[in-house]
Order: sequence, then structure tokens, then C-alpha cells
Amino acid sequence: MITTNAMQKIEYSDADLVIETLDGNRDAFRRIVERYQTLICSLAYSATGNLSRSEDMAQETFLAAWRQIRSLREPAKLRAWLCGIVRRRIQKDFERDGREPLHNAAPLENAQNCPAVEALPSEQAISREQEAILWRSLEKIPELYREPLILYYRENQSVEEVALALDLTEHAVKKRLSRGRRLLQDEVQAFVESTLRGTAPDKEFSGAVLAMLPWAAGPAVGVGAGAKETAAAKSGFFSSWLLPLVPFLGIAAGVGAQWLIIRSTTVDRKDRLRQLIIILIFWIVYLGLAVFGESATYALGSHFEWSSRARFVSVISFWWLFVLIGITFLSVSLQRAAIKRSMRIAAGELPPPVTTPMKHGRLALVVAGVYLMFSWVLRLTWNAHDPLATGIAAASMLVLALWSFFRLRGRAATEIMPALGRDLVVLGLMILAVLNLRADVWVAASYGVTVAEAHNLQPIWIIPVLTIAGIAWTALVTALTKPSPEV
Repeated sequence: MITTNAMQKIEYSDADLVIETLDGNRDAFRRIVERYQTLICSLAYSATGNLSRSEDMAQETFLAAWRQIRSLREPAKLRAWLCGIVRRRIQKDFERDGREPLHNAAPLENAQNCPAVEALPSEQAISREQEAILWRSLEKIPELYREPLILYYRENQSVEEVALALDLTEHAVKKRLSRGRRLLQDEVQAFVESTLRGTAPDKEFSGAVLAMLPWAAGPAVGVGAGAKETAAAKSGFFSSWLLPLVPFLGIAAGVGAQWLIIRSTTVDRKDRLRQLIIILIFWIVYLGLAVFGESATYALGSHFEWSSRARFVSVISFWWLFVLIGITFLSVSLQRAAIKRSMRIAAGELPPPVTTPMKHGRLALVVAGVYLMFSWVLRLTWNAHDPLATGIAAASMLVLALWSFFRLRGRAATEIMPALGRDLVVLGLMILAVLNLRADVWVAASYGVTVAEAHNLQPIWIIPVLTIAGIAWTALVTALTKPSPEV
């Protein structure tokens, strides 16, 4: 057996320390405690919200590990084994008392009335009032982000150490840390960071564990634990500069296509100008409402301190409602404008529309402009780091655009716009299919988690529900605004 003095000079692996512990070397177990005390205490604190209770639970975990260490079949997986012990103790503790994980957190208003007790290392570092404020700031963050955030500031702000402790990639840790920081209130972020640095267990903790160890290790049953890993994302000039402009370029292309249609069907210059002004006003107002509406939704969420799930539902619902309002307005207004225009032409107030076939070059520009209006989908899928969906959307737009062009050759401009409208219905249904099939992938990429974890984090089921409601509403509006057949 290796002596204590020899162990102090050599850095041993987990497997080496487990083997030495099995031989009765208590100093080897001390090294295990010192190596993983921050990790185990952090996991317990993230679940309980109480520093004293988390250290008690961590000590219980190490004592259980001492008794059960003979059941560890793979010594190299010591870290995962210890994490499994503390997580099971947390779950068992909650189930036994029938309470939620936040039960142990002390209310902020009661912090000043807490009686003085013998101070633990953590209580010497911060006051009870500070502890209450600290947890008040952290408890609203999902545990998926809270664990790495707590561990990061207790591990001297080392992403590498957090990734190693939680069996994650450094990229995944960075994404979770970034998301966790955004969820913290700005006014308390600096306090949380500085306070967590002072709550990490010190050498006195490992000494307390060793002092409570029995003189013999009793074998029992042990269980291992697993890990998760997420994918990486990319960025560059395209995604940083060009991509944000894609939706606006698409709208500009759509306005250009509408202008070409107007020029091809309208003889009177004043009538052309009037229609162009109406189109420009519509898009300016519509885009302005989009920006204002989304900003207002986020502002309401911050003001009323909505949870992450509530914010997700509110943003998704806003955009679905916004699109449905736009579809309804366009369906009704365009139908009424067409009827009014037909009446003015019949009364001789306007000249009849041009019925000559549109030139191929102009038709190509019209078709391209109309389909480019949906280029915002490419930005959405690209920002979600989903090249598969981006490729499917781009290919669908290209194929449908070519199909529309060859099908509409030789037709007059008065026939082209209604036909393109029907083609766009097909494209819209394809976009809805992509949104519903890939939404969970995008949420997972945004949060830096797996797809299964994304469904637990956010109510993604609301997207297909809103899709069905949107299709039903659009069909109803179309049926109600459909012109009656002439008698």
C-alpha cells in the first residue's frame, strides 16, 4: 500500500484512489473527497437551495460512498458513481418529505429573523440574508442551467473543469452558462457571482468527512450514472452580417414583384402610383407592428417575471396570432379591393386591365420576387443551426418557383397573381410541416440540450396545436371571403 507521504507527491487517477481506499488508505479517500467535494456540494445546492443542507447531503453522500465503495465495479467511473449517489439521495429526500426541491430555501423576508447557530464554513463565508438573496436569484433558473452556473463559479470560472465534472463538451457548457446568465436578473448577477466564489467547500469540509468515517468500509450496492452531450454551432460573415438582412431583402423583392404585376395590368399612371403607395404603407405598418409586438411581449415577460415556459408560449402565440391577423386582413381587403376595382372598370372610371401575355423576363422576376418573400424561413432555420431544414426549405422554394414559371408562361398578368397565390398555399403548408417537424431540434440547439430535454424544458406541443387552429381559421376566412358566382 502506498504511504501518505508518497501520495502527497504524486497525482493519482480516480481508479488509483479507489484501489488505495479499498486497501484501507483513509488519506486516499480524503483525496477523493477533496477532488469532488465542490461538484457534489454544488449538485446538492442546485437541488435544495440551502447551503447548510447541501453540505449535510454532500457529507452523507461521501459517507455512503465510503460504505459502498466495494460495490463500485469500474473505479475509473468514480465521478459518475458519486453523482449518482447524491442525485438518488436528493430524490429520496424529496419523496420522503413529499416536497418540492425549493422547499429547503429560506424566504428572504425571514432571513433577518433566523436564530444564530454554530457557523458552518459556508455560513462563515456569507450571511443568512445573503444566502436567501442568492437563492432567490438562482431558483428561477432551470436546473439544467443552474448546475453548471453554480459549479462554474465554484471551480474558479473554469469551463474545462465544469465540462469534465458534468461529462459535457466545453461548447455545451458555454451555451448553458450563457443561457443561465441571461436568465439571471441584471441587478443581482454581480452579487451572485462574487458570493458563489465564497461558498465553495474548503479543506475543513474534507476533514469533517474523514472525522465521521467508521474505521472499516462496509460493502453494499452501488449504481453508476450517465452523461449527456450536445452538438456545436457555427458562425461567420454570412450569419453575422448578411443573414439578418435576408427577410428585408425578401420583402423588397416581394414589393418589386407586386410592382411589376401592377405595371403589367394597369394602364393609368395615377392608379399605378396609388396601388404602389398602398402596398408600401401596408408593409411599413405590418413590419412596425411586428417589431413593436415582439418587443412588447418580451417587456411584459420581464415586468411580470414570467417563467421561461410562459415566455416561450407567449412569443410563439404572438407570432402565430400576428400571421393569422395578416392573412385575415389581406384576404378581406384584397377581395374588397378587387370587387371595387371591377365596379370602377365596369363604370368606365378605370381602363380595363391589360390582357397581353407577360414577357418571360418579367415573369421570371415576378416569380422570384414572390418566392423570395419567404426567405425569412431560411434565416430561421440557419439561426437554429439546422442545415437539413435550411436545405429542404431552399430546395422547396426553388422547385416550386421553377414549376410556377414554366406553368405560367404565356399567361396574362391578370391570371398570374391568382395562380401564384395558389402555389404559395402549397409552399406555406410545406413551411408549416418543417416548423412542426423541426421545432424541437431548434429549441434543443438554442438551449444547448438534447431533443428529449427540450421537450421537458418548453411546451413544444403548442406549435402543432396552433398550426391546426391556424389552418382551420385560414380555411374559414377563405370560405367566407370567396366571391359569389355571377348570376
